[in-house]
Amino acid sequence: MSNAPPLLDESPAPTAGRLPGEARRALVELMRQGVIVAESRRLVFDALCAHRVLIADHLADMYLRMLIDDSTGLALLLNAESGGSDDDEEDVAALISRRTLTVYDTLLLLVLRKHFLDRETAGDTRIRMDVAQIEALLMPFLPLTGSTSSDRKKLNGAVDAMKRRKILNAVRGEDERVEISPVIRYVVNTEYLEHLLQEYRRLAEEARAGIDTESRGADEGAESHDEV
Repeated sequence: MSNAPPLLDESPAPTAGRLPGEARRALVELMRQGVIVAESRRLVFDALCAHRVLIADHLADMYLRMLIDDSTGLALLLNAESGGSDDDEEDVAALISRRTLTVYDTLLLLVLRKHFLDRETAGDTRIRMDVAQIEALLMPFLPLTGSTSSDRKKLNGAVDAMKRRKILNAVRGEDERVEISPVIRYVVNTEYLEHLLQEYRRLAEEARAGIDTESRGADEGAESHDEV
């Protein structure tokens, strides 16, 4: 039997923390969800607003920041913007990982952002659209995805993914209709929106022209074969 003294836990005793209980509960919810919408989580949103300075200070220690949009009732958890001069600042691993989007998902984001911008400029406050409308907006870009025809199953899967990311919201009682969340403002920068769309349109036209050329070549080859 060993006579060695028991190991002592030298870690500091837990404390009550710097944040009030209400703020801590709201912060935990924000970190779990990534987005808090006042319309559905009013008490959590109000707590984030009331303690925004303390919460911001706490998040800064983890290279995170909170963005609150009071006008639309949104609170978002984001990676801190790098602006420091420390050599290792850019080497810090972000807690919120960046997702690599497929071309299809990128195009979906762009057409949704463009529609949101157009309707918001027109004065709409709740911006809703049918899945068929989204499908029509995507049609000109389909050659970039390796397809020339719409795939509703693929679109529905992409729409469901946008719902999980809080970019789209379901409309109660209308399965074929969605509402674009103001969250999309912070996903696609308006400064680059038109530029990206123009570039994708150009690439889609080139891809479509290539498909047409191949199709004509195949038809001509078939005709030549028939004549032999």
